[in-house]
Amino acid sequence: MTGKPEPPKAAATHTPMMQQYLALKAGYPDMLLFYRMGDFYELFHADAEKAAKLLDITLTTRGASAGQPIRMAGVPFHSVEQYLAKLVKLGESVAICEQVGDPATSKGPVERKVVRVVTPGTLTDSALLPATRESLLVAACVAEHMAGLAWLSLASGRLRLTEVPAARLAAELERLQPAELLVPDDFDPPFVRAGLAVKRIESWQFDPSSAARELPRQFGTADLSGYGVEGLGVALGAAGALLAYARHTQQSALPHVTGLAVERESEFVQMDAHTRANLEITETLSGAEAPTLASLLDRCATSMGSRRLRHWLHHPLRDTATLARRHDGIEALAAGNSRVRHPQVAQVLAGWSDVERIAARVALGTARPRDLAGLRDTLATLPALHGLLAGAAAPALHRLAEPLAPADDAHADLDATLKEEPAAVVREGGVIRDGFDAELDELRAIQTDCGSFLLDMEKRERERTGIANLRVEFNKVHGFFIEVTQGQLDKVPLDYRRRQTMKNAERFITPELKAFEDKALAAGERALAREKELYEALLARQQGRLARLQEIAEAAAELDALGALAASAEALRLTRPAFTGEDVIEIAGGRHLVVESQVEDFIPNDTSLTRSRQLLLITGPNMGGKSTYMRQVAQIALLAYSGSFVPAASATLGPIDRIFTRIGASDDLAGGRSTFMVEMTEAAAILNNATPRSLVLVDEIGRGTSTFDGLALAYAIARHLAERVRCYALFATHYFELTQLAAELPNIANVHLDAVEHKDRIVFLHRLEPGPADKSYGIHVAHIAGIPKEVVRAARKHLAELESHLRADGPQADLFSAPAAQQPSQPHPVLDELSDIDPDALTPKEALDALYRLKKRLDS
Repeated sequence: MTGKPEPPKAAATHTPMMQQYLALKAGYPDMLLFYRMGDFYELFHADAEKAAKLLDITLTTRGASAGQPIRMAGVPFHSVEQYLAKLVKLGESVAICEQVGDPATSKGPVERKVVRVVTPGTLTDSALLPATRESLLVAACVAEHMAGLAWLSLASGRLRLTEVPAARLAAELERLQPAELLVPDDFDPPFVRAGLAVKRIESWQFDPSSAARELPRQFGTADLSGYGVEGLGVALGAAGALLAYARHTQQSALPHVTGLAVERESEFVQMDAHTRANLEITETLSGAEAPTLASLLDRCATSMGSRRLRHWLHHPLRDTATLARRHDGIEALAAGNSRVRHPQVAQVLAGWSDVERIAARVALGTARPRDLAGLRDTLATLPALHGLLAGAAAPALHRLAEPLAPADDAHADLDATLKEEPAAVVREGGVIRDGFDAELDELRAIQTDCGSFLLDMEKRERERTGIANLRVEFNKVHGFFIEVTQGQLDKVPLDYRRRQTMKNAERFITPELKAFEDKALAAGERALAREKELYEALLARQQGRLARLQEIAEAAAELDALGALAASAEALRLTRPAFTGEDVIEIAGGRHLVVESQVEDFIPNDTSLTRSRQLLLITGPNMGGKSTYMRQVAQIALLAYSGSFVPAASATLGPIDRIFTRIGASDDLAGGRSTFMVEMTEAAAILNNATPRSLVLVDEIGRGTSTFDGLALAYAIARHLAERVRCYALFATHYFELTQLAAELPNIANVHLDAVEHKDRIVFLHRLEPGPADKSYGIHVAHIAGIPKEVVRAARKHLAELESHLRADGPQADLFSAPAAQQPSQPHPVLDELSDIDPDALTPKEALDALYRLKKRLDS
């Protein structure tokens, strides 16, 4: 048996419960179905086998249906969230089926239906969502060499779309990092990261004309003319498919999705997947979350602010007016004489709940009592926050005062309705405040009076029967009862009816107690029903305030992100960058934030790139800091165009449209590509897409092939970047022959990372100096790395032989020159051994023995 629905004839031979299960499963064939039975969610057949492996739970076989044993596995309903979290992390989707019928009136299996669908891209529950990252549902399709993408954060209600050339689809998916990807069933998406949940749906759902009709209905508009989607048919089709899927999984009209935004390539500084990885924006090269730019800058008080900051870092803007507003806000919050400083803002925001995600749960009707209590407590802080911002002198902060104005109506409603600390879920009761509803108060009074009634009855029955130890009590299993010990049974009145026999006592019920029990238990059930009714009404009233809640969340997230960047500017010694319309990158005292956080003393370096000095040819020893220097220039540009201050004494940047990096490479075994092939593919992307306003970083290209092939390619690529593309470029190399390019092309300059030799050791100064390096120091680095001494000696000897065959050209060897005449003298093995001896470390006898040994080797 599989997870697919069986034919009607086969299904008819199943038990009634299994028929019900199979009918429900037919609606969700590609998901795990959690079928509620008592205190457990059960899974059957193929679902049970799969869940048992994924969750490490017991797989059992119980009973039979249609002549086949029923394979089962289950999880407790009270701890289901932890199992859902694990499944979602593994890319699985789950349909949750609950009992909706009344067991008392049901004939056959109690009516059940799927009330919730959990997929990796449609999460809204705080227990399943990463607090500081967006969880995106993305739909993608390709038509006529263009890729259309639409993505939705269901937890915030933001819907966006874009179109890019089909060749760039993989790079866009890497940028968006979807939790779940929807594609047409006849489309094979480009290579995507491992673990991504890919859902194939019918191709007709990506129809642009259907989307053009359906999206305005969702937004409550006549058409889409106000959204700037003209000419984006492929992306519109993706948006339509995405919206239909989200509605189906949530079984909701998604009232918080009220519009869309179009992202265009011209809005952002473009970066491909390799660049994002190399700049360690939110993930290190090894895949860790720290240390990264985001981990160092994220001093946000709320998870909303953290998500906004991550979004800014991954979406650097070209619009310098928007960036200037962000810089103004950071400057105001960091200024010592400002009326509003970042510690004050952080103090107010520290107690905030995640308004953005709570608003989404309100819209979907899944908000829990403690969500609304958190929202109430958050709204209570708005008057103080509004007062701070309204008095701010800086326009960048003052403009946030209006959206963060007090929401008195929403707060008053929540405060009047909810208890100070409501129960976790409505079904437990204890959610609605006493005094809010007269009917509920009356029902609660009946329950509250139970204690006094029982005490009063106990006193009366003791007097009536003469049984001094008689007790009147209640428990959830047997309800109300009168307990009499065995030694007093002869005094029991005739109107006592036996309810339960115990070892040392009997429990009875009387007509009076039975009447009170019926009244009390009915009151409890009616009170829970009334609380549920009142809570749903409260939720409906808050749904009418969705736009206001989203406005508050949007402004608070921006304010929190600005406050975090202001705090980082102070703590990390960051300065405000300047933008200019000229083609220039001028950085004084630039630093690499991530590396600086891991070392004691970081050496700052300057950078100057202009139209007459467009390509810096960087030479120097391994471990000298070439890659760090190049990355720090790109990081400073990224931070500036993200709206952050930068790690430099000063920085002036002209327009930048793209950042490319070709740093490091490894085999792509899954794609069947060698290291050199990966390297050349990345280089091709740069050469084909870079513009005069791109910032390009190329590190030691050409290493994966023969020396002359690599050198020739590096030469041609560097020359093309400087002569044809004319972009800003940092080009690091160990091919010292390339330094001759500076003499051939006026817009190339040689620089090097300095190092000095001390005895047999090398000291890296990590300081950028003009001109080419004079040595590579590769053998010194090998010695530092722990290469055996005999291997290092052999390498030195062979290096001397190579250099003796090559004519020196200036300070560097020229691999293209004709071989030089054989040199008469060769290094002697005795000299190598002598150079390894430390006389100060030898005893007199050891020194004499060494002398005899060397003399003997010399004579032989």
